[in-house]
Amino acid sequence: EIQLVESGGGLVQPGGSLTLSCVASGFIFSTSAMSWGRQAPGKGLEWVAHFYGDGSILYADSVQGRFTISKDNAKNTLYLQMTNLKPEDTAEYVCTKISTPMARGKGTQVTVST
Repeated sequence: EIQLVESGGGLVQPGGSLTLSCVASGFIFSTSAMSWGRQAPGKGLEWVAHFYGDGSILYADSVQGRFTISKDNAKNTLYLQMTNLKPEDTAEYVCTKISTPMARGKGTQVTVST
């Protein structure tokens, strides 16, 4: 059974930083394409960053230069390091396996506010 468990969300002030983690199990993590997405209240899912099986990375324009996606294959863990956070980054962040079979975690809430 594929499982993705996110952690690391919380409340942070504008300009602050957070690092999200996603522990994966039930599939070969090292060669799987993974992504972070986010969904704000009342909005659809927005893709934030992709980490493809060949090691290539793609970021949404809205987070380019502020967010960094990475993988630790030894720990079966996907990370999203977020810096210079803005109120518009507030959302539930979801870890997703985008190579078939697809799967997603339950998400972790990030709130950027004073």
